[in-house]
Amino acid sequence: MERCVVLVDAGYLLGAAASLLAGEPSRSRITVDHAALIQGLRERAERDTERPLLRIYWFDGAPDRVPQPDHRRLRVMPRVTVRLGALTRSDGRWAQKGVDAAMHAELTELARNRACSDVVLVTGDGDLLPGMMAAKEHGVAVHLWAVQAADGDYNQSEDLVAEADERRVLDRAWITRAVRAKDGTGACAPPPVPRPEIAAILSAPLPDAPLPAPPLPGPVAAPTADHVAAPRHEAPAHHENGTAERAKTVPTPKDLAALRGPAAPSVPGGATGATLRWSSDKGWVDRPGTAEPPELATLPTLAQLTSAEQRWADREEDITTVGGDPYEVGQVFARRWMGRLPEPAVLERLSVLYPRVPHRIDGELLRYAARFGLLAHKDDQIDENDRYAIRAGFWREVDLRTAEHAPAGE
Repeated sequence: MERCVVLVDAGYLLGAAASLLAGEPSRSRITVDHAALIQGLRERAERDTERPLLRIYWFDGAPDRVPQPDHRRLRVMPRVTVRLGALTRSDGRWAQKGVDAAMHAELTELARNRACSDVVLVTGDGDLLPGMMAAKEHGVAVHLWAVQAADGDYNQSEDLVAEADERRVLDRAWITRAVRAKDGTGACAPPPVPRPEIAAILSAPLPDAPLPAPPLPGPVAAPTADHVAAPRHEAPAHHENGTAERAKTVPTPKDLAALRGPAAPSVPGGATGATLRWSSDKGWVDRPGTAEPPELATLPTLAQLTSAEQRWADREEDITTVGGDPYEVGQVFARRWMGRLPEPAVLERLSVLYPRVPHRIDGELLRYAARFGLLAHKDDQIDENDRYAIRAGFWREVDLRTAEHAPAGE
């Protein structure tokens, strides 16, 4: 049958709409024009699938499965069928029971009986993945619709997104045709109040020089080349009262490079200083062991520059667009970070650090890359080739942006 069917998880659709418009997922915070909502679902389903609508199934929970006033209004509308699961209260919170199972059963039955050629799923629950896969095996095209999220949390299973044949997002403009926040504004809740004490910690500059390593007991041998090339990190020792004590460590290459000049403490074995050599896609680059310039050491991170709606949009792009190649990941991160910097002129001063990405930005970059599985290798070790490619992609975008803003003739 060349027809389309829409299966709506009302808890997901209205809860996500409440989060978007009122700042919390409580459906009591919104008012819904059900006639306009059903008409909007029908028109969009027929437009997206290019098939006439057979029926809209509305799945929701109700106490003791007794229809509520909105369910009574919906079930008398043309082409609408209401299916109710139980709504139970536990620990002061309401939870639906049986809704996912009912959607799964309806989806597989429709596909098995070839009642339609296209199914539209408005849900975010990964429990429907087996039903989606079964429908596809019966030759049904599955369209997955998401509701735009404004709280920064991705509100749809990534497995569903990956398995769907087509995917669309119901954005704020579409939602507000039928849903309003009860204050009448339809505006998203204000962003959370900033925490100055956390911001001060995150923006604190690194110390100018590392603490000298405590003397080791007994005779100390001169450090060999192997010692200098292989930094060794040890976790702080903890006393029984919970306090931490700095563990005795072998000086790292960064420590040694920082001990320069006549006023610097002597290095065991007679070494008076060193220069760090950084490996990169352009070969080995010498950098003095000095601290980052203050304006670069305190650069804001991408997380600090990103609003809740941007976080959702970034996650959407990561899942649906970004392939996960290490070089590409570095480029995507750099574009977002540079595009949100309040003072892009600071990028021109980044070149003095190449190929070392500023410390705080580098850590965030690698954590972002971990989302794509790039850093999960044997023995939980970071793959060095991936790190080089990620950072090379980052620097490539910085170079392009810097060239765009360079004065003519340079």
